[in-house]
Amino acid sequence: MKHPISVLIADEQYLVRVGLRHLLSGHPEIQILGEARDEEELFDMLPELKPQVVLLDYKQPGYFDEGTIGRLRREFPMVNIMVISADNEKSSIFQVLEFGVNSFLTKTCEEDEIIDAVAAAAKNEKFFCTKILDYVLERTFSRNEEESCAPTPLSPREVEIVRLVAKGLIAKEIASELHLSTHTVYTHRKNIMRKLKINSSPELVLYALQNGILA
Repeated sequence: MKHPISVLIADEQYLVRVGLRHLLSGHPEIQILGEARDEEELFDMLPELKPQVVLLDYKQPGYFDEGTIGRLRREFPMVNIMVISADNEKSSIFQVLEFGVNSFLTKTCEEDEIIDAVAAAAKNEKFFCTKILDYVLERTFSRNEEESCAPTPLSPREVEIVRLVAKGLIAKEIASELHLSTHTVYTHRKNIMRKLKINSSPELVLYALQNGILA
């Protein structure tokens, strides 16, 4: 039997912690190990609980901040980090992304996105919501705007999936749009990534932009 994904929630706001606990507890593949109200409590709990994923809002002055992410990376490099934050400041978002968080969502994201992001973080994969993905693209595209990339042939179905990923749809939405199973969508994505020799959704969106797939 597959072990559930162990999660530690770190958020100063009581209602947010309760809401996340209630949402995540409804999924048997996820196990909530505990809740931390501030950085001190979080780092006291980590050595004993050893969660796979720390779910954190860093934008809470006096409780958690960008430095919390950096400290997590230094002291507990094997812990995967998932951020759910209302932060709108690009500079701090980019700083946190550069620390190497696995998943980054805003507090407006839906349940399916949150669950998918937890699963991605547990596997040490990247998962960004549309807003954060736009920020990543903005920076990545500006850095690479003069680079050219020879297009790699994809099947019409694969092109269709790339287009929908680039528009910000998650696997479940793509499956519904194309009348496929979610498993089939994941298989197509895996094959696309292999063909293009890329490893993340931001790179896939960049490919779509550079090759006119969104046009």
